[in-house]
Amino acid sequence: MDPEVRENTISILVNNKPDVLARIAGTFSGRGFNIESISANVTRNPAVTKIIITTLSNRETLTKLVKLLNRLLDVLEVEDLTGMESARREMVLVRLKTNEHQNARVLKAVERYGWKVISNEPEGFVLEVTGDREDIDRALTILEPLGMDDFTRTGTVALANGHG
Repeated sequence: MDPEVRENTISILVNNKPDVLARIAGTFSGRGFNIESISANVTRNPAVTKIIITTLSNRETLTKLVKLLNRLLDVLEVEDLTGMESARREMVLVRLKTNEHQNARVLKAVERYGWKVISNEPEGFVLEVTGDREDIDRALTILEPLGMDDFTRTGTVALANGHG
């Protein structure tokens, strides 16, 4: 990987209309970018959606991408959060199939790392883990040998500090 290439986070406010997300994704894929993670939801104004996308690129290419996104129909604002002071989090739900021996180890890890037990059934657990990308990656590494059966991950959500 090019040493200048790094993970970048972009916040995009758009009109909440069909096909907007497809046009944004098309802008990425049409330029050879992969979307590493994506999160989208309506804002306090239900007519507006906030989309958070992480992608790998260098600074120059990211600047071009932001300009292209700003030109798209129904895009209201594009903000590059890369390098800005911002709160960033991901969440993962993990399903574990466990036995009696593993249950104690799972509960010890939950306590140690501050994870949350969503479901505790005889056949296993569903856990919630929230944190930055490194926290989530570390949790998945820890949980794999404890009976991890499946997981689903939200992708990055981010909010710039000090902005309305």
